[in-house]
Amino acid sequence: MRHLISIAVILLAAGRGSRFGDQKPKQYTNIGSEPVIRKTAKVFLSHKQISSIIVVIHPKDRFLCEKALSNISTHISLIEGGKTRQESAYAGLRYLKRNPPDYVHIHDSVRPFITHAQLNAIHKSLTPCNGVLLALPVSETLKKVDQNQHVRFTIPRSSLFYAQTPQSFPYPLILKAHKAAYRKGKNDFTDDSSLAEWHDIPMKIIESSPKNIKITWRKDLEMANQYNREKTLFPDIRTGNGYDVHKLVPGDGIILCGIKIPYQKKLLGHSDADVALHALTDALLATLGADDIGTHFSSSNLEWKQIKSEKFVQYSLELIHQKKGHIINVDITLIAESPQISPYRTEMKKSLHNILGIARDRISIKAKTNEMLGFIGRNEGIAAIATANVFYKTQEDKPPISRI
Repeated sequence: MRHLISIAVILLAAGRGSRFGDQKPKQYTNIGSEPVIRKTAKVFLSHKQISSIIVVIHPKDRFLCEKALSNISTHISLIEGGKTRQESAYAGLRYLKRNPPDYVHIHDSVRPFITHAQLNAIHKSLTPCNGVLLALPVSETLKKVDQNQHVRFTIPRSSLFYAQTPQSFPYPLILKAHKAAYRKGKNDFTDDSSLAEWHDIPMKIIESSPKNIKITWRKDLEMANQYNREKTLFPDIRTGNGYDVHKLVPGDGIILCGIKIPYQKKLLGHSDADVALHALTDALLATLGADDIGTHFSSSNLEWKQIKSEKFVQYSLELIHQKKGHIINVDITLIAESPQISPYRTEMKKSLHNILGIARDRISIKAKTNEMLGFIGRNEGIAAIATANVFYKTQEDKPPISRI
């Protein structure tokens, strides 16, 4: 799906949840410290392609919803729904007529674990002619029974799926389908994809995650709280390692971590041959699964001839920031017989502080000799090993560190 002008979201929150067994509707109960509906809305609010959110509520729940969505409701509109899910979805679609989007997600407000990755997959599969829904393959054996609960036969499950939400459509098509159903008195659809099928809108399934649960029963809330705790206990922290080595040749100094160290030799390379920053670049790219520096900056490309290696690190940082990554710390070990590195360690840490934007106590630079063994021991080259830890936040997660 390309060149989208707008994607709207209809969150269905008009249900009263009799099966949940609580006086307060399930969408306003808490997962951790915040209401279910707030967690759900924040996923969509934080996605750059979502232009507006409509929350369809029960007439008696306006105060509850306004309280649950306080401080995040700038792009959220509240409207009253109908007696059924179908009526509420249609109410949301009619409301959008004042500023029609290109596409619309219709989502259960009590499915708070939808992810940006799932939304992106849906967006890629949407076209002006078809809808998309998340669904899970049926994993249990299904039995057809008669009125006396006697098994008649087993239903093959290979092509069966449990439908979930969001269910996503070209806005003009799903609005037209709802209008047709309303005019013909077809009011028994249990979800929007069923209504779309009835109206001959092609639907494509994208396999969902078991964690995209709908909170229907009390046990579902317990499971949601467990997922929430796991997310807090096991944040997405990734470790990358990098290694590089460069040959020493006659020259007037070597560059390490962006600092030139006077010496009778220099490091040979296509760029400025900063072996430390090359290893660091590989470590940073590794946290993204983005291969190595040579994949992104070929040594046969004259564009990178004599370029400062700081550019490679900055490129890696841009990729990390695009994925909402935050560097926790970096560690670099330089292996050389000479020159002596320690007198320049403070300058090198300051240089990395300026490049990476992290505190100096999160930067470690160590220097080791090779005990006169091998090519390094013969002073024929210098090697560097780098390790980087990067935290990647998902949706509303906060980074565990501050960038100072």
